[in-house]
Amino acid sequence: MPHDPVPIRVDEHVQILLFDGIVLSCQIWRPEKSSSADPVPAILEYLPYRKRDYTAPRDASNHPYFASQGYACVRVDMRGSGDSEGLLRGEYLKQEQDDALEILRWIAAQDWCTGSIGMIGISWGGFNGLQVAARRPPELKAVISMCSTDERYGDDIHYQGGCLLVDNFLWGATMFSMNPLPPDPALVGDKWREMWLSRLEAGGLFMVDWHEHQRRDDFWKHASICEDYSSIQCPVYLVGGWMDPYSNTIFRMLQNLTCPKKGLVGPWAHKYPNFAKPGPQIGFLQESVRWWDTWLKGVDTGIMDEPPLRCYLQDTAPPQTHYDFRPGHWVAESSWPSQGVTPRPMGLAPGRLTDDISSSDEHLSICSPQTVGLASGRWCVFGMDADEPGDQRQEAGGSLVFDSKALTEPLDLLGPVVLHVRVASDKLNAVLVAVLSEVLPDGSATRISWGLLNLTHRNSHLDIEPLEPGKFYDVTVRLNELGQRIGVGSRIRLALSTTYWPMIWPSPEPTTLTVDCARSTLDLPTRRESPLDAELKPFLPPVNGEPLKTRVFRPATSSNKIIQDLNSGEVTVHLEEDAGLWESETSGWRYGSDQTIICTVHPNDPLTARAEQIFKKEFGREGLDLVVSGWAKMSATKTDFKLSAHLEAWEQKDKIFDRDYDFSIPRDGV
Repeated sequence: MPHDPVPIRVDEHVQILLFDGIVLSCQIWRPEKSSSADPVPAILEYLPYRKRDYTAPRDASNHPYFASQGYACVRVDMRGSGDSEGLLRGEYLKQEQDDALEILRWIAAQDWCTGSIGMIGISWGGFNGLQVAARRPPELKAVISMCSTDERYGDDIHYQGGCLLVDNFLWGATMFSMNPLPPDPALVGDKWREMWLSRLEAGGLFMVDWHEHQRRDDFWKHASICEDYSSIQCPVYLVGGWMDPYSNTIFRMLQNLTCPKKGLVGPWAHKYPNFAKPGPQIGFLQESVRWWDTWLKGVDTGIMDEPPLRCYLQDTAPPQTHYDFRPGHWVAESSWPSQGVTPRPMGLAPGRLTDDISSSDEHLSICSPQTVGLASGRWCVFGMDADEPGDQRQEAGGSLVFDSKALTEPLDLLGPVVLHVRVASDKLNAVLVAVLSEVLPDGSATRISWGLLNLTHRNSHLDIEPLEPGKFYDVTVRLNELGQRIGVGSRIRLALSTTYWPMIWPSPEPTTLTVDCARSTLDLPTRRESPLDAELKPFLPPVNGEPLKTRVFRPATSSNKIIQDLNSGEVTVHLEEDAGLWESETSGWRYGSDQTIICTVHPNDPLTARAEQIFKKEFGREGLDLVVSGWAKMSATKTDFKLSAHLEAWEQKDKIFDRDYDFSIPRDGV
């Protein structure tokens, strides 16, 4: 249970001097009475996402609550970001971890700190919590890691199943738009312009490295916790959501970590569970305090006596591109893998999923149009707009479809769906996409899991092997973990395709895949009801801190469209994401962000695929107007990926920076 809140103080700009002379900026929320006579544990959140503006609304929701419960919350701008000095050269670098070790030592040395520290974070902050834990700093006693991964190559925003995610480019474009942004002169003083110009000169096109490393080489093995799970010894609480792409990590790490551990999976997208959608939201801040009290204060809250894995089993829901709420109920497992979950094999026959394995000796072929995937939604779903997968029946015409009989009783699924398939290709390179849906009695289809495999990666993500056209191969596609109750009257649908745009970059040329039904099965993770389910105590209702007080100059707006040009035949996904323009009433600092994403392809030609991201960032205060704008573009030939970008910056009405970038990167089995 939460404690009575205590008064807190907020220090907006505390400087941490690193050994190499770089000064990092942090904001600290802590109890007013915290001192050498009454020290408190600390919670570190360590990000490149600008505490002064970009994460300020979220920070206001979370950190004041923890501080009111007797913790010092330290929110640090990473080297080269926000109001911290230096340059950010890439993601998850050793330098980032080294700086974190210094930060932990600095926090532990403060007179208001007991020396006991936890790390919390979502996405990048969830990643580096695990990565820093693997370095075993003595000050770090526990971690809460949300929407993160232990596998940087195969289970992050870059590649999946050896396929190149379009988000590898789009996320690279987003970081390109964030890396060159200015600090607040009110915090860093006269050096602000020098810091800004250095960031502009550095650029920050991390995407070039990401596209050059198309195999799982040492570049990706670095900071991938799966290389040595035993490196983490402090307790870890893993949190994610079914609508988020990182939920697989929770199951994999629960299976492999040897430290004290817990897992929690809700219906949520890529947000904190106290305000994430789809609902239900939970009292995640209170749950976190139970964790911190146990591991940072030595208080027995009973949290470790509860089941180590708690999941939200979703009920049948019609397909929608945005959910405010998903019906379902919480279930528990005493361990993972669970003895209560067993694979149910189903055979493939023309148009059918059958309980009779090898009931068909048919060979079925598919050459999908490049537009299969338009109902896939965004790879990283934030749950704020129409970014979730839509009705999957619009994809059926370009896929091989296998439907089960209508269910006469509910079927609970929890864990990974695994497809074992014998397949042949007519080209040297090919992609196999597997989508699992629940087909409702009215014919609508809700996606419940999906997976990918670049068939040149069928045996290894490092030593790839081109296909021999016409030769059959036995391959395994592991679909994403799911927690779903299939309702009475629904059917289970497996849809196989050779394309998935704009989720993944297309193969160099159209491919036809042939499936040998007699040698192919689909394993569904069926779950038996557990007595632990009924013993679960409900979560407390969600609480959040006071919203950040702002003056809004331009409201946030968004649009999400698919446009078909009936003359050319091209289809375009057009996303407009304007976060608006607002000013903090406390700091007087203004922030605005506007971003457009355009992804286009012709149904018959993979080489027409192209993606573009356009951005404009606005900053300043009374008498100071700063703008960073630009774009990034990507296309491909049969042999190369083409990347180009433009960056410019304005101070008042004067352009102070203008630069173009251009790269050609050979395709390597992608």
